[in-house]
Amino acid sequence: MIVGFGLDAVFIPRFETWAANPKLLERFFHPDEIRVCGERGKGASASLAVRFAAKEAFGKALGTGLAGFGLKDVALKNRSGEAPVLELFGKALAAMRKKGAAKAHVSLSHERDMAFAAVILESV
Repeated sequence: MIVGFGLDAVFIPRFETWAANPKLLERFFHPDEIRVCGERGKGASASLAVRFAAKEAFGKALGTGLAGFGLKDVALKNRSGEAPVLELFGKALAAMRKKGAAKAHVSLSHERDMAFAAVILESV
């Protein structure tokens, strides 16, 4: 059963300056996300943007927004040949469980200068 849904869109050029600022990256992104995005070269800002949109969409699915969990506690993981997944840690994982969800589904998209993410929280 679906217990939460969130959708977010972000402006990719906003993340061009973020990509060059290690302090911002460390504040908002899991170390694995920083590494993966750094390997994307010119695509780094789009990768950062879609990851940030996923974090925002997760907060909306919880119904709390970004309050109640650290952004680094939500990490978007890409697995070769598979759909991306959200890995949750610490307060983000606890908040999802408190919501009554056991699984988070994520869908991502880029179009020109926009990045989009949708998150569905599912109970078992």
